[in-house]
Amino acid sequence: MSQEKVVFVASATPQPVVPEPGASRQVLAHNEKLMIVRNSFVKGWSGARHAHPHEQSVYVVKGHIHFEAEGKSWELHEGDSIVLAGDVPHQASAVEESVVLDIFTPFRQDFL
Repeated sequence: MSQEKVVFVASATPQPVVPEPGASRQVLAHNEKLMIVRNSFVKGWSGARHAHPHEQSVYVVKGHIHFEAEGKSWELHEGDSIVLAGDVPHQASAVEESVVLDIFTPFRQDFL
């Protein structure tokens, strides 16, 4: 069985999805092991506390988010990043309008 070695989205601006008010998501590229997602958050957005089996790396491209996991919290600004193991409950909120890259391994089938 052949597995594609390179998977990418041809458009520089894939169609965004609005998973909840105040947030939009664009899957930029993925294969079976890795996914890159660009999120845009309006000031005041607050995501639901959740967990998933995927390991996640979060990189703040623009703005300021508040991030909580394992009873700790962080203020992440442009250029800051955090790595999170799978199955760890976490939550984020936008202190100001923000753009965040999420990298997941393995890829999030639920985002496709």
